[in-house]
Amino acid sequence: MMREKIGITEGSYVELEVYNKNAIIIKPLESIADKYFGIFKVEEYPDDIDEFLKKEVIRKWLRD
Repeated sequence: MMREKIGITEGSYVELEVYNKNAIIIKPLESIADKYFGIFKVEEYPDDIDEFLKKEVIRKWLRD
């Protein structure tokens, strides 16, 4: 399958790029949740991981 060849699974994040108006380049992306897994201690999993990470990064930046 094509997904297996480029290393993506159902639900994966990808970037699409149009090349020469007749081709599409598909690039797999790492999810934000996977990228930052384990960095912050979380008591309850947030509904919006992006918003949670923004707040935590700002809090850590202000603390340092």
